[in-house]
Amino acid sequence: MSQDTADHSRQDDSLKTNRSRLRRAHNRGHYDRETLYQVLAAMPLAQIAYQLDGAPSILPTLQWREGEYVYWHGSSASRALRAMDGQKVCMSVTCLDGYVLARSAFHHSVNYRSAMIFGTAERVQSASKVAGHLEAMVDQLFPGRWEMLRAMTDQEVKATGVLRMRIDEAAAKIRTGAPKDDVEDYELPIWAGVVPFETKIGSPIADPANLEGVTQPQHLQQIRIG
Repeated sequence: MSQDTADHSRQDDSLKTNRSRLRRAHNRGHYDRETLYQVLAAMPLAQIAYQLDGAPSILPTLQWREGEYVYWHGSSASRALRAMDGQKVCMSVTCLDGYVLARSAFHHSVNYRSAMIFGTAERVQSASKVAGHLEAMVDQLFPGRWEMLRAMTDQEVKATGVLRMRIDEAAAKIRTGAPKDDVEDYELPIWAGVVPFETKIGSPIADPANLEGVTQPQHLQQIRIG
C-alpha cells in the first residue's frame, strides 16, 4: 500500500478522535483496530510518555495486547509505574522499514509503521490476575515457553506491577513506497530509491551456564515478529 494510494473508504475510524487524528499527511493515517494491532504485534518495544514529579518523562518497556487492552509491566517499586497509575499517558510504537532517498534533501524520508495510543493507565490489583497477564505476555512473545519454566513464586508476583490501558483513542501512521520528488526533479540524473530496514529474529545463543546435556527447546522455532 503506497502513501499515495491508501484507501480509507473501507476503513473503520472507531479510534479516531480530535487528539489522535493526523493534521498532516492524512492519507498515512489509519484508525481501525486491525491496522493498529498489526503494528503493536510487529514491535513489542514501546515508549510510554507520562508525568513524573510534574515533568515529562518516557519509559521504554515491552508491551503486549489482550483484547482491547494494551499491557506493560515493571517493578512494583517503580516510580514510573506509580506515577502512571490512574493518570493519562501516551504509548508510542514504531517500526522503521527503510530510508527513502529522494533527488533533493528536502524530500528524503523514511518508510515506517507507527502507532500512538492515548488513555488512562490502570494498575492490575489482583495477584492472580497479575500472574495471568504475565503468563499471557510470555506466551505471546515466546510461544510454548511458559509451560517449561518453574512456577512464579508469590514474592515474584508481589514484586511485579502490571498496568494496562484500554485502546479507545489511537492512530496508526504508515509510509511505504518510493520517494516523492518535485516533478521537475525527475529529470535529474540522481539515483533515488529505498534502502530497506529489516527487524528479524537471529539464531539463539546458549547461556554458558546451561547444564551439560540441556538442549535447545523446539519452541524457539515458534518465536516470530508480528
